[in-house]
Amino acid sequence: MRSRVSVVALGLYLTFVLLACSKKPDQTADTSTASPAPAAAAPAQTPAPAPPAPMPVEPKPEPIIVPAGTTVTVRLAQAVGSKISQAGQSFSGTVADAVMVHGRTAIPAGATVTGTVVDAKPLGRFAGGASLSLKLASINLHGSEREIQTSAVTQTAKGKGKRTAVLAGGGAAVGALIGGLAGGGKGAGIGALAGGGAGTGGAAFTGNKDIVLPAESALSFTLAQPLEVRER
Repeated sequence: MRSRVSVVALGLYLTFVLLACSKKPDQTADTSTASPAPAAAAPAQTPAPAPPAPMPVEPKPEPIIVPAGTTVTVRLAQAVGSKISQAGQSFSGTVADAVMVHGRTAIPAGATVTGTVVDAKPLGRFAGGASLSLKLASINLHGSEREIQTSAVTQTAKGKGKRTAVLAGGGAAVGALIGGLAGGGKGAGIGALAGGGAGTGGAAFTGNKDIVLPAESALSFTLAQPLEVRER
């Protein structure tokens, strides 16, 4: 009886052993064949935007040097005269003709100028004669007011029936005086053409009157110093 129980127990023991051995390879196989879990994908990085390309810098043009001795023709904005003006009084005008330097426009036509009455004496104040002397003081170029120095445009009248004009600008300015006395405006332009060959010191016979330069009269001033102009 005991031997039978022992046999049964031994058989059960062997059965459990066999079952245990048969399950281990399966677990090992399952472990070896199982695919690893996929790793988490790294977030994609957005590339930094490229810096904008620098804008090309254009070189600034060289300044224009208007040499001393250059003539600047100005058309008066108001009348001036030996009797109606006073020394130290300001006057204004515009450049009548563009001033060119080496093919470049240094002073454009229409640029505004201001000037000063250097001397104004009516008839009878000195030896019975009259005198009027004008200079330019500044010019507006590209919105900037620039100081300038010019020689004086001087006109005198002496004696009865004779008026002499001593003009720094030469014959054209003398002609402008003649045209101005003829009525200003269009007359001033005609006078400037008529006086082109007269030369400095030309004379106009206009009667015993004070010197009067009407508005729109053209006068030629000469730069006493060089003027540097920067284009914009």
